Amino acid sequence: MFLENPISGTKKRGWIEVVSGSMFSGKTEELIRRMKRAKIAQQRVEIFKPKIDKRYSEMRVVSHDANSIHSTPVAKSIDILALSENIEVVGIDEAQFFDNQLVDVCNELANKGVRVIVAGLDMDFQGKPFGSMPALFAIAEYVTKVHAICMRCGNLAHHSHRLSADDNLVVVGEKEIYEPLCRDCYHEAINESEKEESLTTLR
Repeated sequence: MFLENPISGTKKRGWIEVVSGSMFSGKTEELIRRMKRAKIAQQRVEIFKPKIDKRYSEMRVVSHDANSIHSTPVAKSIDILALSENIEVVGIDEAQFFDNQLVDVCNELANKGVRVIVAGLDMDFQGKPFGSMPALFAIAEYVTKVHAICMRCGNLAHHSHRLSADDNLVVVGEKEIYEPLCRDCYHEAINESEKEESLTTLR
């Protein structure tokens, strides 16, 4: 497969791959798989994640299926450049939590001949494009869209529905806070929440 085998020749080529989807769709699992295959190919790899993501481990990227790989937590996307010297494959998890400079960072790495693999949520809990992800879709050579299973009807899930009443954009959490839903079930859930809020206000 082209994505997992470097092009032979004297010129070192880089590119950007984006893996996106809702919560529990397997984004991180796919990122870990690609990074581990690069390590098997004896390529120099490094994976980064935002410091705010401490759900499973401070120093490892961990999927919901408990697969993991060592990572470097960083506060700002620009830090990735300084920590990527002599690295052939750079992985970035939870890209939606990084600042907007991440797009420039990924471009700069790819222009230097680095294979960049980015994983992140495509939409926030309100169903809106999340952070730098739309721009990353635009500049990436390869985009992979993965899906979870809707917790209400069993169809493919596209949305991350927040179960808590917290309306902050960034709330790091797991199954106690989020559930994956298809388009129809997501809008039903939103309508249910709005009705409950109206009833509470009337009381």
